[in-house]
Amino acid sequence: KRVPDLRDTRTMISLLEIIGAEVNFEDGTLHIDTTKCDNPEAPYDLVKTMRASFYVLGPLLSRFGYAKVSMPGGCAWGPRPVNFHVDAMEQIGADIILEDGYIIAKGENLSGGDVLFEVSSVGATGNAVMAAVKASGRTTISNAAMEPEITCLCEFLNAMGASISGIGTNKLQIESVSEMKPVDTEIIPDRIETATFLIAGAMAGEKVEVEGAEPNHLQVVLKRLQKAGSELEVKKDSIIIKRKGRPRPISMETAVYPGFPTDVQAQWMALMSLADGNSTITDSIYHDRFTHIAELSRLGADIRLKHNVAEVKGKERLLGAPVMSTDIRASASLILAGLAAEGQTEISRIYHIDRGYEKIEEKFQSLGAEISRDSEQ
Repeated sequence: KRVPDLRDTRTMISLLEIIGAEVNFEDGTLHIDTTKCDNPEAPYDLVKTMRASFYVLGPLLSRFGYAKVSMPGGCAWGPRPVNFHVDAMEQIGADIILEDGYIIAKGENLSGGDVLFEVSSVGATGNAVMAAVKASGRTTISNAAMEPEITCLCEFLNAMGASISGIGTNKLQIESVSEMKPVDTEIIPDRIETATFLIAGAMAGEKVEVEGAEPNHLQVVLKRLQKAGSELEVKKDSIIIKRKGRPRPISMETAVYPGFPTDVQAQWMALMSLADGNSTITDSIYHDRFTHIAELSRLGADIRLKHNVAEVKGKERLLGAPVMSTDIRASASLILAGLAAEGQTEISRIYHIDRGYEKIEEKFQSLGAEISRDSEQ
């Protein structure tokens, strides 16, 4: 339940149907029946559009002892290798080859092993966990990602019958189980969407309340917003933000959870472009994730990039202009900047935004924003 109707959700549904699952998606509820799944292959046409579709590698390998998954695509920023995923599969007994752009994994008798990630990776951790739940013996995953999404996945798998301990830490232990059962579950609130609307409130709103949020997943972002001068009222499942004039310049550096999310870097840059002073924004996760700088500059932002550090000189105002989105979070940053800018801003290639935000223009309209969608864009 509580599944957002995103472009990426639809892509994953199509992929599940190709694998053989029966899927029904209606009113935020997704019903999946995998009884008749018989195709352990994920084709290029789907995987190329969404990097997360590569996450079927582990489940397919676990179920069929074989998986053929295309190398992934998705947002076009920087190299994001799949070697962590592949190494994890090999460490629990799979044989991996690369052939014609596909990862082919074979492992009918997966056995528990020690998986150590050199760098914490959300996708690779999730893939490894799903591959290991039915592998014989015990699997230990060290330097596992601690993001809430991994915690949610592990708790979901445990409800299905898996035996995973260490949930919420960077060391997971997985004991083999032979059978798993279907269950009902509810998706956790999207912390990145929550952060996006909170930053919008800090930029252009007098008072914004984000309902259905999980404040505990956003502690570092909330602290930064307070330091930047916003007033916050945090409730159990909602957050109210009140803008108090121009934001103060607050530098930040992205980090793995519980640090500042790389998926909020672009939105924070939009906020800092209006700050009363200078700040720096460092992305230590993805050094090339700065395609939004050129487009924010078209709106009047003063930003200089040196390696993986953006130097932002805050300005009193931004001016509307035609801009182009390049990925999901860059799109969000342009919407935020456009809402705060004087005049009209037109954003093209908005299909990116639909990959990660459900009906974003309707949500901003409910806050009083003048924003509309051109169906031809």
